[in-house]
Amino acid sequence: MKKKAAAKVKASSAKSKKTKGKQKGKARTPAFPIAPPRPPSIGDDPRFAQAVQNYEAGLKAMQEHKFEKAKGFLEKVVKGASRELGDRAAVHLNSCNQQLARSSTSFKTPEEHYDFAVSLMNSGAYDDAHAHLEKIQKQYPKADYAVYGLAALSCLMHKPEDALRYLATAIKMNSMNRLQARNDTDFQNLADDPRFTELLYPEASEPPPVTTSGSRNR
Repeated sequence: MKKKAAAKVKASSAKSKKTKGKQKGKARTPAFPIAPPRPPSIGDDPRFAQAVQNYEAGLKAMQEHKFEKAKGFLEKVVKGASRELGDRAAVHLNSCNQQLARSSTSFKTPEEHYDFAVSLMNSGAYDDAHAHLEKIQKQYPKADYAVYGLAALSCLMHKPEDALRYLATAIKMNSMNRLQARNDTDFQNLADDPRFTELLYPEASEPPPVTTSGSRNR
């Protein structure tokens, strides 16, 4: 009887060893780590890709001082599905609205309006400055300084034909514009153009007067 009991004890201990071995096998870690989920790329969502394009186009338009155009692009981003891009676009959209508000400011006099256009020229906002100068010219056809401003602006924008045309008109309207243009660095791109020299110094291009000889003394 005692021997049989010992055999049972051995059998039970063997079973317990097997169960322990199975438990250890279950707790074993995998040989290869599980890769983290891949973040979504632009190509995964066409709406996000379009939002990125509109955002970049809006920033480019702002750099070119085309604030009305930039506003259209940025508004699309704000209304889009990407919250992160929308928050960034909202900041730039606010800047566009401020610039456009300044541009639509009412001016008491055409001279005040002209000063504002010149400030846009000095800041590099050539397209906006051109629009304001044209507006002054239409509202006040006799404002020769607006035509002169268009001449200087056209030269800065590397449009020599327009610059010469506007300058000729401004000089015709007021001869003092000729003297001003001689010392205006905005026209330095035209310094080597003979047509520009002819406009500023017409007396140099005029032929010398023909002297008629009288009757010869005999």
